Amino acid sequence: MRYEFDLFGVIVPSFLLWGVVAYMLTRVASTLFAQAGLYRHVWHGALFNFALYVCLVAGLIFISRELIS
Repeated sequence: MRYEFDLFGVIVPSFLLWGVVAYMLTRVASTLFAQAGLYRHVWHGALFNFALYVCLVAGLIFISRELIS
């Protein structure tokens, strides 16, 4: 995995890019969960969203290390 990317002349850490992608995926998943009514089975919605975000970031980093490098 590359630890930094050159984005229009600016060196950006790859963790920042994966964090942004995971945030967008979390927002989409959160919207889908809300429309399906799955949040009534969740004890604490904000904590669930944070855990989902952390799992997505970890999963994206793991997949990028396996596929890209």
